[in-house]
Amino acid sequence: MEELKNMKKKLSIIFFLLTMLLLSVNIYAEMNVTVAQNADAKTLDPTASNDVPSHRVTLQIYDTLVERDHGKLVPGLAESWTQVDPLTLDVKIRKNIKFHNGDPLTVGDVVFSFQKAKDAPSMMSFYSDIDKIEAIDDETVRITTKKPFGPLVNYLAHKGAGIMSEKVVKAAGDNYGQHPVGTGPFMFDSWVSADRIVLKANPDYYKGKPAIDTLIFRVIPEGVNRTIALETKEADIAYDIDPIDHDMVKNHSNLALLQKPALTMNYLGFNTEKAPFDKKEVRQAIAYAIDMNSMIGAVYLGAASKANSPVSPDVFGNNKDTKGYEYNVAKAKELLAQAGYPNGFKAKIWTNDNGIRKDTAVILQDQLKQIGIDASIEILEWGSYLDRLIRKEHDMFLLGWTPSPDADSALYAVFHSKNHGSAGNRTYYTNARVDELLDKGRETTVEADRLESYKEAQNIIMEEVPLIPLVYPDNNVGMQKNIKGFELDPENQHNLYPVSK
Repeated sequence: MEELKNMKKKLSIIFFLLTMLLLSVNIYAEMNVTVAQNADAKTLDPTASNDVPSHRVTLQIYDTLVERDHGKLVPGLAESWTQVDPLTLDVKIRKNIKFHNGDPLTVGDVVFSFQKAKDAPSMMSFYSDIDKIEAIDDETVRITTKKPFGPLVNYLAHKGAGIMSEKVVKAAGDNYGQHPVGTGPFMFDSWVSADRIVLKANPDYYKGKPAIDTLIFRVIPEGVNRTIALETKEADIAYDIDPIDHDMVKNHSNLALLQKPALTMNYLGFNTEKAPFDKKEVRQAIAYAIDMNSMIGAVYLGAASKANSPVSPDVFGNNKDTKGYEYNVAKAKELLAQAGYPNGFKAKIWTNDNGIRKDTAVILQDQLKQIGIDASIEILEWGSYLDRLIRKEHDMFLLGWTPSPDADSALYAVFHSKNHGSAGNRTYYTNARVDELLDKGRETTVEADRLESYKEAQNIIMEEVPLIPLVYPDNNVGMQKNIKGFELDPENQHNLYPVSK
């Protein structure tokens, strides 16, 4: 009897140890990846805001009909698409796709999502030319445009075209942006505003469950603190490493830095409906007052190139011959006097809590002082910054624009008068000839005609300078060396589905 008791005791101990071992293996196997970025998402409704910090998160939650693979458009939730005629595109939807809540994806959800994007102020520059979106059978959605629309398939891959559940969006109402449901590789778990967003792997993802079990987006505005987070292993990946930290990350035994030119254009914008920035001569004077080369050296430490156009060199339609502005203080003062401001004026430069933008603002403040402009700097929280730009409260502001690899994406949202405000034209610029050229560029598929339209548009824009293209910055990401499968996205919105440790 005693022997039996001892045997049971030993078996209990063995069972306990095996249980602990299995638990420890499961804990060890749990793959968590923390990503540090410089601003919080504004919303997790992909149609509600067209900003990079938001879309860096939403692209992990939602799928689009079309995806980009090294610049090439490939099927996503769309199995295929057919251009029936110049105004009609038929899109065949994949079968057996599930939303995160288990509901099946239907063509009705696709129609709803695109109608929502079409009606959204922040997305109108991409989808306002759509006339109708309709289901023609259980597998096919037909998109009809008002005019021939060359970039349409390109915009089916835009992050704002993430496919949502009609039932969930309608049930959540105004709170949907804080409780998203998509079909993508990661499911929403929690959001602590200005601190972190936590996502969990979607076990039923149609491409297969991600290797990452928990994906955490940490908000770390200061570049130096993102670098420290990498050093201390608080972060596995950090977006937008400040130039001053590049060498440290490159030379660190446990870290790696990925870096290459991006499609982004960083700029100084003006409120062209507000004096004195409603005068072209004032805007030109400021353009001549900026020493771009010294800014690239001091702020970017060489990790950027001087901009001569709002269309960066790697975007289709870039006009390399567009004339930029050379540093010329005498010319700047002459233009200010012509505009009626021989002694300059006072104004504000707005920026958000971004290290490079803040450093740029300080340099601009000093350079504008040389021509009599007394510029104060105001630093705003990201969401408030975007909202106040929409309310036209600004004088000058620092921002960037990252298009897809097509000049329509680089120009239409930012300069067409239809897109004042959240759609992209935050300078409130209006020019009938530019509108005409940008309309022509998207309404034809003849490459030579598109190039001619975009060439002339860039020349007019640089003459009138509603914004000053400052630099084309390099795109960079720092990471732990044990991170595998990460690739830099030229639009600076990185897909984390392939990533593992």
